[in-house]
Amino acid sequence: MSQSLSLPGDGASTVTAAVASHAPSRPALSPQGDALSALAQLLLSHRNVLVLTGAGISTASGIPDYRDDAGVRRGRLPIQGSEFRQSEAARKRYWARSMLGWPRLAQAVPNAAHQALAQLQAAGHVGAILTQNVDGLHQQAGSHDVLELHGSIHAVRCLACGTPYGRAGIQAQLERSNPAFAQLQAEVLPDGDAQLEPDADAAFHVPACTACGGMLQPDVVFFGDGVPAARSVQAEALTRDCDAMLVVGSSLMVLSGFRFARMVAAGGKPVVAINRGRTRADELLAFKLQEDAESVLPRLATRLQSQQPA
Repeated sequence: MSQSLSLPGDGASTVTAAVASHAPSRPALSPQGDALSALAQLLLSHRNVLVLTGAGISTASGIPDYRDDAGVRRGRLPIQGSEFRQSEAARKRYWARSMLGWPRLAQAVPNAAHQALAQLQAAGHVGAILTQNVDGLHQQAGSHDVLELHGSIHAVRCLACGTPYGRAGIQAQLERSNPAFAQLQAEVLPDGDAQLEPDADAAFHVPACTACGGMLQPDVVFFGDGVPAARSVQAEALTRDCDAMLVVGSSLMVLSGFRFARMVAAGGKPVVAINRGRTRADELLAFKLQEDAESVLPRLATRLQSQQPA
């Protein structure tokens, strides 16, 4: 179970501290003072802090997230990977929505949370970054050692011959083949998706590989598909090597992220989170700051910078 501790300082910061009952054995962290100090103390006292980020770190960049503060999914389920590959109608639906939604994602820029995390990494306060996001904003902010668990929305590949494509080039092809759709206005959804009326995409022309005519798929892990084995092995190695984990902006409701937090906690190492709402790992957490990442991380970077030796 978990217990919320409201601590003074730094606005309305709240630390949720884990109570060791049926949770896995792990170091007992008793935050002293305010929430930000507790997090700064953890980063200073651990050599290799692995960061796991989710959609909540990118919402301040104008990219919608999937879930509310209770961890409940918003809207309809996205297209499943098997559906995309087996159904021409599903591919039309995907690419039509992507044509309208991707430009917003492509124009997004890193926000204060991405920038502060890059600063923390450059200063040696955190190590590698595992991200569930496909937006590429960590790299744009200057972070290195970023492992994109679910791939990149900015890349496309042919499922027949493996030819890679940049998503920007595919966008130009989509707009040439579907000029009527370029005039449509649609609500933007997470990960470059958009809301379209049912059957609006019936006449949509999907892109094909210019090398072999094969089926093109965005280079991301669709819902219902698994993280590629080699990428999973790499993530597991980072998880084993770390001595603490910082979760930022993720409810961890998807197993591909939650399992790494569970591995860290099972190894007796602390897991802490910055997340506005509930996470699937709440009972595993040493403590949680229930704030927006773009509020916490810049303050954290400033505090740690002030504590650096001259």
